[in-house]
Amino acid sequence: MSERRKRRAPSRLIEVDAWIDSSLWRAFHGFSAFWESLTIFSRRFRARGFTKLVVELTCEGLTLGLAGFVLLLALAQPAMKVTAHGLPRQSDYSVLFLDRHGNEIGRRGVLRSQEVPIEEMPDPFIKAVLATEDRRFFEHVGIDFFGLFRAIAVNAQAGGVVQGGSTLTQQLAKNLFLSNERTIDRKIKEAFISLWLEAHLSKRQILQTYLDRAYMGGGTFGAAAAARFYFDKDLRNVSLSEAAMLAGLFKAPAKYAPHINLPAARARANEVLTNMVQAGFMTEGQVVAARRHPATAVDRSTINSPDFFLDWAFGEVQRIAADLPQRTFVARTSIDMGLQQLAEESVEYHLRQFGKTYRVGQGAMVVLDDEGGVRAMVGGRDYGLSQFNRATKALRQPGSSFKAYVYSAAMEAGMKPSDTVLDAPITIGRWSPQNYGRSFHGRVTLESAFAQSLNVPAVRLSQQVGMDKVTAIAKAMGIESPLRGDKTMALGTSEVTVLDQATGYATLAAGGMDAHRHGILQLMGPDGEVMWDAKRDMPPRHRVLSEDASRSMIQIMRAVVERGTGRKAQLSMTLAAGKTGTTQSYRDGWFCGITGNFAAAVWFGNDSYQPTNKVAGGNLPTMTWQRFMEAAHQGIELKPLPYLDTPLPKPDPSIAANDKDGPALPKRPATLTGDAQKVLSAIATLLAEAPPLDPEKVFASRAATDLPATR
Repeated sequence: MSERRKRRAPSRLIEVDAWIDSSLWRAFHGFSAFWESLTIFSRRFRARGFTKLVVELTCEGLTLGLAGFVLLLALAQPAMKVTAHGLPRQSDYSVLFLDRHGNEIGRRGVLRSQEVPIEEMPDPFIKAVLATEDRRFFEHVGIDFFGLFRAIAVNAQAGGVVQGGSTLTQQLAKNLFLSNERTIDRKIKEAFISLWLEAHLSKRQILQTYLDRAYMGGGTFGAAAAARFYFDKDLRNVSLSEAAMLAGLFKAPAKYAPHINLPAARARANEVLTNMVQAGFMTEGQVVAARRHPATAVDRSTINSPDFFLDWAFGEVQRIAADLPQRTFVARTSIDMGLQQLAEESVEYHLRQFGKTYRVGQGAMVVLDDEGGVRAMVGGRDYGLSQFNRATKALRQPGSSFKAYVYSAAMEAGMKPSDTVLDAPITIGRWSPQNYGRSFHGRVTLESAFAQSLNVPAVRLSQQVGMDKVTAIAKAMGIESPLRGDKTMALGTSEVTVLDQATGYATLAAGGMDAHRHGILQLMGPDGEVMWDAKRDMPPRHRVLSEDASRSMIQIMRAVVERGTGRKAQLSMTLAAGKTGTTQSYRDGWFCGITGNFAAAVWFGNDSYQPTNKVAGGNLPTMTWQRFMEAAHQGIELKPLPYLDTPLPKPDPSIAANDKDGPALPKRPATLTGDAQKVLSAIATLLAEAPPLDPEKVFASRAATDLPATR
């Protein structure tokens, strides 16, 4: 008995272990039995023969459909970001713009606000628009697949693009949110935004918005403003022939604008009338009178509106007037219509002469005077075809023209043009920059490296002074576009705008003072009261670069024009300085240059980012800049470049034009002569410095000179 007591009692852990084992076995056995019964049951539904084929295709379709849905969701992300804040709001500002001499050049805001409810628009006009732009507008969901396939078939049969497949909703999406870039990315965004518009707006609202916001030429937006501009009529009162002419403007307002090309406008209106008959909206008998008596537009041939500049200036007005209670203004701007005409002519001339050869389709240019006023702005080749402003909105790589900021940072750090830098292979991480000719020159001076646009010395300088310093200098000189600040930025890989570049180089033209860029000189209320004045209300200029650094930069930029990559920028009557820029695969060509009077940046490239046929900064952009500057300096007081003791050259006709075989150099349109400007400037100074008049003395003086009343 005692031995039994000495034995240890069984542990409770054995019982727990046994319970776990038995539970697992029962669970597995139960699941196996369930699975077997489920398998036996599912065999009843096993498809065979044709049914099996249908099931397999359905399963594959669901799999591909899920993958397609995920892909569509990914593609829709850019469009979702664009539409995150809803429709772009129309401003309630009304601005009449004047040039620097007080001449009317256009309006913004007020033209957009003259809206007519769609219920009050003439029925023939609505039918003309739908028959021409989108006959199935009330049937599709934003994308007309039937119309798209029809357009593809017609174009294939014709061997070219004769019919478009975009719906009215897609056109509205492009007008509201996108540019006219012909890229797949833009078309994908357009499609998704169209679906978004159809989901958030009714058909009536989409049509109303389209008719109110579409550009219709002559600086007008919306059908109501166009009717007033072209026919001096309320939209409610236009005739059938006038309605057809208005409806024909949506396709190409610059090409068919009646105040520019009346025969083309009438031919287009005749096509619209044919469309109405083909769509079944009217009979041939109903349109015959409109065919025989086509519309005639009001003569607007004297109006030359700088639309790209006005769009930008309108934004400047809204920024300045954000805290003002007034919403109706007269804005006197800094633009010089003579220089604007020269800038447009210079860009268009070189695109027309060399566009096909260089395979380049677009150009942009911005000109600033020595006080920072924007004197001219070319935002593209044709505002009627595309209102996207390539001077202020297009972010493009500046190439070597960005080196001006790298060297400015180096000069600010105490370096001199005569200092040397090693032009030899360098590797930073896994990046090994190369020079254009893939050769190296050993130790070279900073002036020589800049003039020859050597890449490796620019990279070495940026590493020596620090990319943070380069970024800070570029920002201080006027670059408002976001800069990445990485090691490749020294070679101009961080995108900027043409306006940025013109502003940055204007700082150098001002001797290192900030560019003081502005487009508005004065904002006046309807009663003439000056509510904002640039001289009074803009902050005072401040120094960005030291005098020594600015002097050094002017010296090395002169070397670019004298013996470097920008030799074609030499002027016959004054000194010029600047820098060329060419990006990878020749996608962008730049020249940014200064004289004592102006700073200007010129860009050439393609909206689609397609490479050009070797457009380099030293050819097309430099030639355009030189052609403009030769004409712009005619008849004005020539100012020297800052910190240079070199006297101005005597006029040399041999270098007046780089295009020896081309037409004669344009003449600067007459506005005010230099002598007249001096006299007016002196009068303005005297008036500004004169003490205010005492009302009591003025009254007493008038009373003393009054004649006695006669009987």
